[in-house]
Amino acid sequence: MLDTFEHASILVLGSGTSVGVPMIGCRCKVCTSHDPRDKRLRPSVLLRFGDKRVLIDTSPDFRAQALRFGIDRVDAILYTHSHADHILGLDDVRPFNFLQKQDIPIYASAEALHVIEQTFRYVFDAGPSESSRPRLTRHLFDTDPIFVCGFEFHPIRASHGKGTVHGFRFGDCAYLTDHSDIPLESREKLTGLDVLFLDALRHNPHPTHSTVEESLKTVDSLEPKRAYFTHISHDLLHATVEDRLPAHVHMAYDGLEIPIGRSGHV
Repeated sequence: MLDTFEHASILVLGSGTSVGVPMIGCRCKVCTSHDPRDKRLRPSVLLRFGDKRVLIDTSPDFRAQALRFGIDRVDAILYTHSHADHILGLDDVRPFNFLQKQDIPIYASAEALHVIEQTFRYVFDAGPSESSRPRLTRHLFDTDPIFVCGFEFHPIRASHGKGTVHGFRFGDCAYLTDHSDIPLESREKLTGLDVLFLDALRHNPHPTHSTVEESLKTVDSLEPKRAYFTHISHDLLHATVEDRLPAHVHMAYDGLEIPIGRSGHV
C-alpha cells in the first residue's frame, strides 16, 4: 500500500501525556528545558498518503497543532480510545467541514464511540441547531481490517490498565499509544514492521502505561527497523534518554516527520 506513494509520512502532532509538557505549575528540569523537543502537546499523529490526510486522535491541543503544522485538510479520523487527551479536540474539525464542504468519517471501537457520543452529544443530536457543529459519519471497528480513504488499516488491541485501547497497523507501519500490555495475538500482527510507535511514559512502573524499559523489550521482541517512543512524561529529558537508546530506537517529539513507504526507503 505505502509503496505506491512517492510522498507518505507520519507527522507527530503531539508526543506528551494527558497533562502535556511542561505541566502546569511544574518547575522541574524537563518542564523548564529550553530544548524544543521537551515541549510536548497531547498525543496525536497525522498520516500523509499523497494528498490524503488521516488523523489519529483529536487531542485537546488539535487546533494549536493544526495551525502549527499547517494542516489544510482532514480526510478521516481514527480513535485509539476515548480518554480526554485523545478526543477533546473533536469540535475543532469544524473548519475542515467548511473548507472541504463534506462530512468527515470517524472510526472507533463501540466502547470509544459510545463515550464520544456522550461527551459530544450536541454533535450527534439529530435536531436542528442554530450553531455550527462538526459534520461526521460514524464507523465502528472491532478486530477485522478497515478501509479508510481506500487504505487498509488493522486495529491492534492492547491493554490500557484494566481498559482497552487500539493501535493501528497500516502497511509496514504501526502506531500504538497508551498501552500497558500488548497481548500475544496482537503481537503476531506486528511482525515485519519498518516503523513502530510505542508508549514509553517514564522509567518507573505505571499501572496503565509502558515504561521505556518495557518498550525496549517490546522492540527487541518485534524487531522493527525503526521504533519511536511517544506519550512521554516530564520525567524524561529528551536528549538524555535519546543518547541512551539503541541506534534504531528514538524518542518522538512534536513536529517529527517520518518518511514511510517508498519515500522512507534508503
